[in-house]
Amino acid sequence: MNGDAVKLWEPSDARREAANLTAFMATVNGRYGAAAHDYDSLYDWSVAYPEDFWEAIWDELGMVGDKGSVRLADAAAMPGAKFFPEGRVNFAENLMRGIRSQPAAADAMVFWGEDKVKRRVSWSDLQDQVARLAAALKSDGVGPGDRVAAFMPNLPETIIAMLAATSLGAVWSSCSPDFGVQGVMERFGQIEPKVLIAVEGYFYNGKTLDIRDKVVAVAGQLPSLKRVAVVSYAADRPDISDIPHAIHFSDYLGDGPAPALAFTRMPFNDPLYIMFSSGTTGVPKCIVHGIGGTLLQHLKEHKLQSDVKPGDRVFYFTTCGWMMWNWLVSGLAAEATLLLYDGSPFYPDGNILFDYAQADRMTLFGTSAKYIDALKKGGLSPKNTHDLSTLRTMTSTGSPLVPEGFDYVYQNIKSDIQLASISGGTDIVSCFVLGNPIGPVWKGEIQKRGLGLAVEVWNDDGKPVVGEKGELVCTKPFPCMPIYFWGDADGAKFRAAYFEAWPGVWCHGDYVELTEHGGMIIYGRSDAVLNPGGVRIGTAEIYRQVEQMDEVLEALVIGQDWEDDVRVVLFVRLADGVALDEDLTKKIKTRIRTGCTPRHVPAKVLAVTDIPRTKSGKIVELAVRNVVHGRPVKNVEALANAEALEEYKNRTELEE
Repeated sequence: MNGDAVKLWEPSDARREAANLTAFMATVNGRYGAAAHDYDSLYDWSVAYPEDFWEAIWDELGMVGDKGSVRLADAAAMPGAKFFPEGRVNFAENLMRGIRSQPAAADAMVFWGEDKVKRRVSWSDLQDQVARLAAALKSDGVGPGDRVAAFMPNLPETIIAMLAATSLGAVWSSCSPDFGVQGVMERFGQIEPKVLIAVEGYFYNGKTLDIRDKVVAVAGQLPSLKRVAVVSYAADRPDISDIPHAIHFSDYLGDGPAPALAFTRMPFNDPLYIMFSSGTTGVPKCIVHGIGGTLLQHLKEHKLQSDVKPGDRVFYFTTCGWMMWNWLVSGLAAEATLLLYDGSPFYPDGNILFDYAQADRMTLFGTSAKYIDALKKGGLSPKNTHDLSTLRTMTSTGSPLVPEGFDYVYQNIKSDIQLASISGGTDIVSCFVLGNPIGPVWKGEIQKRGLGLAVEVWNDDGKPVVGEKGELVCTKPFPCMPIYFWGDADGAKFRAAYFEAWPGVWCHGDYVELTEHGGMIIYGRSDAVLNPGGVRIGTAEIYRQVEQMDEVLEALVIGQDWEDDVRVVLFVRLADGVALDEDLTKKIKTRIRTGCTPRHVPAKVLAVTDIPRTKSGKIVELAVRNVVHGRPVKNVEALANAEALEEYKNRTELEE
């Protein structure tokens, strides 16, 4: 059980009464006899009666489209069940509803590019540019099922391009500009896009990075391309003559009166997004997500679980290579303004995102656990330096938020805020566990399981448990399950990825605990769980202890095969001026022994200067484990700092 079961926050009666979730409960009670009086009773109803629940999401949250007469077909098939199999929807039509409900001159998007670029895009501008780009794409032959790909930062043009493509029924995919050519090709080469939207350069940590050479290489290796539309961001109309099929984005939009914007409604279960696995164990899997399922799930997560209302101002620190970008842009369907940021969150200093929050009246601040930890270690206290009066919700994902991170937020950012640690992933382009705006926040716990998702924790015997560690599973079909993997004709790879452990049950690969509050604690990825002496240990348990130490900036832990067993090896990146001597090693081990158990104590503690991570910032324990055991890392292109792996090779300390 969670030994830190401390209630840190509870919504006021006024906030609870004003929540979208409260109104939704009243509606389903009246319409369906749900008898929901709090989150838990609503959750129980939502998983017991999925047809009613998802129909209510469609109707009450304003999904635009035709439902058809069938709500759920083949309900017992897992995988195989189909929600709204006769339904027809258009993704862009749903996201652009604010054009009808919001003032034309109001912000649809605000953009900050570090301290160098600030822009605003009104709802009127958004309609104009999406219409122009949709017409241009159509003239290049883009239609239903064709792929449009982006090699882009988190710019307004990226969202405009996604909306234009999906308005035509095309399929969208994106990578961030820090990817190398091989990394981009391993993704886009598989899906053969017809049009590429690319940037000529970007800013990071105060530096200007020109990537035209990468765009040239990518475009030259994609024979499917008919057009490359190049956005000018870091430079004004740079030379793009070397890029095959290139045209400046502004020229591609054209001038004169904007054409009428039409939306092609597609079958509910047709493809919308192609997402990619991290690719650290081989060529990335191409995970295809459906139009309607993504829409339903995101409407639910924004409006009900995050309490986003029309006119709210929603921010997430993300790149276009991470699924949180796809989640963020769906905030438009809740008629919110999107606050976009690209660059380092610490340039020119650690205040930049809170400057943004104050200046643009942010209501939802989305970030990562690592960012919160970095703020804590940097000694920042935004509540004392910034006006955060409009901020109602803070979300955290990417890795487990440790209990001390919860304390930091409430003590140093804002005391009256819903802190929603959330978790799910690329596999479902959304969350299995996330926030509950009408209930309390308990220290160290994700608030609740997502409505409509039959999430349980199973032990090794396949039995559901509470208050014990086990595997996160989902036992019933849900709309945002991927529709298939690209190039996986017989579905074998798809089934192997999620249904191999227990046929008919989605096994997500997270090592977790369901608490007595109905919340969740995540201890790490199942494939990274340590197993010394046959006892399973989640890596997050060790990180929690070590990363609270001032001497340690961050850490990475693996299990090393040793003498017919596994021993725990801890790598630490230390603060400036700190050396890993015998005293510090003993202090680290004592901290872990005291805070966890003797089995958690590492056999070896080794200093490194960098921790390897993916482009989305997740540390790569499996890649380091492979390096330590002399095995190849199959896809270093997936890493943001692949050079860091060199420090982990052939360490003499690991031969002792």
